This record gives sequence, structure tokens and C-alpha cells, in this order.
Amino acid sequence: MIKHFIALQWKQYFRSSYWQKNMVLNILLVGVALYFMLTFLVMGIFMYRLLAEFFPDADPFLKFNTFVFYWILADLLLRFFFQKLPVMSVKPLLTLPVKRKTVVHFVLGKSVLSFFNFLPLFIVIPFGVMLFKNGYAADQILVWGTTLFLVSLCVNFVNFHIESITAETEWSFSPIIALTIGLFAINYFEIVSFSGLVSGAILAISTNLIGLFLLALVLFVLYTLNFKKLYQKLYLDNSLKSKSKSAKTTSMQWTKRFGDIAPFLELDLKLISRNKRPRSSVFILIIGLLYGLFFYPNPGLGNIESFYIFVGIFVTGIFLINFGQFIPAWDSGYYKLLMSQNIKYERYLKSKFLLMVFSVIVMFVLTIPYVYFGWKVLAAHFVAAIFNIGINSHIILFAGAFNRKKIDLNQRAAFNYQGTGAVQWLVGIPLLLLPMGLFYVVAKTLNFEAALFVLAGIGIIGIVWHQKMMKHILFKYTDAKYKMINAFSQD
Repeated sequence: MIKHFIALQWKQYFRSSYWQKNMVLNILLVGVALYFMLTFLVMGIFMYRLLAEFFPDADPFLKFNTFVFYWILADLLLRFFFQKLPVMSVKPLLTLPVKRKTVVHFVLGKSVLSFFNFLPLFIVIPFGVMLFKNGYAADQILVWGTTLFLVSLCVNFVNFHIESITAETEWSFSPIIALTIGLFAINYFEIVSFSGLVSGAILAISTNLIGLFLLALVLFVLYTLNFKKLYQKLYLDNSLKSKSKSAKTTSMQWTKRFGDIAPFLELDLKLISRNKRPRSSVFILIIGLLYGLFFYPNPGLGNIESFYIFVGIFVTGIFLINFGQFIPAWDSGYYKLLMSQNIKYERYLKSKFLLMVFSVIVMFVLTIPYVYFGWKVLAAHFVAAIFNIGINSHIILFAGAFNRKKIDLNQRAAFNYQGTGAVQWLVGIPLLLLPMGLFYVVAKTLNFEAALFVLAGIGIIGIVWHQKMMKHILFKYTDAKYKMINAFSQD
């Protein structure tokens, strides 16, 4: 039966429209995977030499084990954001004489073949070879490598358990962030030395096979917990049950002051407040607001004036970029109904534009405290806000006319690639790299102030020509109207 499941998964992947629609994204992900594999392989080859050079008084093997705790935290974060729960189309199988246990075992077994489980081996294996060449016992190295692989599998099933819990709550990625930061802080401030405990446990296991069996037992327990959780949900009528929720009404009478675009503006605000993915994207504003703290306090980057514009564009335009790149896919669930109404397309686009512009203004006001790092930073943020309003808002609205991918509003926003196509990747070039490159050229040719005036002038021209650009954008949306309706109607 497992053989039939594998054949079905293979056919589903290559016969569906998924592969064709996400060709660019798939190629990009393969490239990223190869990059990390090569990077980890090189790190594994030179790890022994690097540890011996940077820590001459420590045993490279023991020193490497002290970093395993940090690897576990990083691995857990990466899996939570990037690794999806192993799924397959089980509804058709539930009407057939197929045991539910077999289906669940296949789904969980499929996760063992995840890229994240084998990526650490590109460091562990070459580092283990170097340890063997430097006199370490082969049996100890073999047990040690097996231990790290079992730890990786344990993190795999812990992640699935956390994913299943957070998927049922409104907290999204907040618990996993709080957990990892809390554990890191406790270890960093030496309240509890988790790195020492993990290092000692790995060393003990590598010298005693009983510890390896205990770790395998922990893995079995985690597998069993996930098995029971999935098994309980694997019923045909599980998706047919309607969840009773208390009805909530939101009064947005204040939007009526915006005239004929008020209904669309109210619709967008309700969409953001009531649905998981757009609501989760609002929390990303906090990350965007603090983005400058990664650059300005850093002596190496804080003095590069070109980064001021890059950070300013990103910080003041975080909502514009995050929300705008999926226009009109946010409305894909009811886009056909929306377009069948007697409404003007111009009002629909105008409401989106107004929402993005308002967000840029608010984000700039919130970034005023960055003046602590100098007036140049505040001036760059102000010019970036003007550029976002005059140029980037029109660019991202125009790019939306090429959007053909549907979005599930109930999925989390962070590192969710649903609805992401070539348009979303290509639009980042004019949004971020173009103003940064233009600013760099003018600043090098003339000076910092002249570069600010050039970008501000371009942004003001965009604001003045707003009506003309909106006419071209409206024409493009109207021309692609039925193509988008057809694309959003596909499953």
C-alpha cells in the first residue's frame, strides 16, 4: 500500500498544474537547497581546522558539541517557518478500504525524507571523517553522527507538534519566537547552561550505546504523539463539522468620510482584521519597524549612506510591500462575485492605493525616533516615504495586474509562499534595488544631499502624475480582468 501512495504522490505532483505554475519558484528553491548543501559541505570539511585555529586550547570535538544547542534552536525556527506539514489528498482514500493507520504512517514517514533532516549530515559526515583522521575512534564517531541525526528527527516531530498547536490558535508564530528567544536568553545569561547540558548529553551518548537507545525511545514517543494527533483528525466528516463561533460586528462608520471608495476600504480593513494571513501580516510591521536596528548600530553598515535609503524604503514601505504584492489576490475567494457587481474598477484600485499610502505615512511617523542615529537617517526615511508614495505604490499596484495565484486567507503569513509567483520576486528589483542604486550613483557623483533631492524629486513627480499613472494601471487591470477571474476560479 505504501508503494501505491508513493506512486500517487509522484503523479499528483507532476501531473497537476502546481509544477507548471510554480516553475520559477521551484527552480529558485532548488538553487537555494544546492547553495546550503555546498556551504554546509565546505564548513564540514574545514570545521576541524577552524575550531583548532580559533579555540587552540579546546578539543575541536568537544567544542563542536557546545554549538549543538544553538543549532537545535536555529533548526527549530527554520523548520517552523519553512517546512510544511507533510500532507496528501486523504479524502478520496477515506472512502476506500484503506486503513487510516497506513495513511498516517505514510504521512509521518514522508517527513523523515525532508531536506532539513539530511542537511546537517553535510557538516557531520565530513567533520566526522576529519575527526577519524586525527585519531578519534571510528565507533565513537559513528555513534556520535547517529546521535545528531536522531536529534534532527526529534526536532522534526517536535516542530510538527508545535505547528499543529499554533495552527489552531490565533498566535501564529509568536509562541515559537518567544520560546527560542527565551531559551537563548537563559543560556546566554548563564541562568541555565543548555549548551553545556546538550554537549554533555551528546558526549555521554557517543560513549555509551544505552544513551543512544534512550534517544531512540524519545524519538518513538514523539512519533507516537504525532501519530495519535493526526489519527484523531483523520475522519471524512471532520472537515464537514461546522465550528460554532460567536458573531462579531465591527462598526466602521468613519470610513464613510472617504466617499465612494468607503465600501472597498471597509472591505479591506475587515479582511485584515478577520482573517489569519492578512492579520498575521500586520505583526510583521513590528519586525519592519525594528529593521533599522540591524544596520544603524553596526559600525560596518551604519556608516554606509546607501543603506539609509534601503532601510528607509523597507521600513516605511513594509505594509505596502507585504500587502500590496498580493493585490488583488487577497480578494481571490470572491473576486468573481466582486467583478460581477455594478462597481467602478477605479474605486476598487483607489481604495487599495489609499490604504498603502496611509500605511507609509504612519510607518514614517513611527520611525522618527531613528533620528537618534543622526539627521541623515531621518532625512533618508522621509525621502524614502515620498518615493514609496509616488513611485513604489504605483509599481506594486501595476504588478498586481499580473497576479494569477489564489490565496488562502486562513494560512499564516510568515514564510508562506502560497500565492507567490515570478511577479512577486521580480517586483522587488524596482522597489528596493532601483532607488538604492540611483541614490548610490548620485551620492558618489555629487553628494548625499543631492541624492536625497533626486529621489525626493522623482517621488514628487510620481505624486503629481498620479492620475495619469492610475489610468494606465486601470487599463491593465481591465484588460486582465477575465484572465484573473479564470485564474482565481481554479483550485
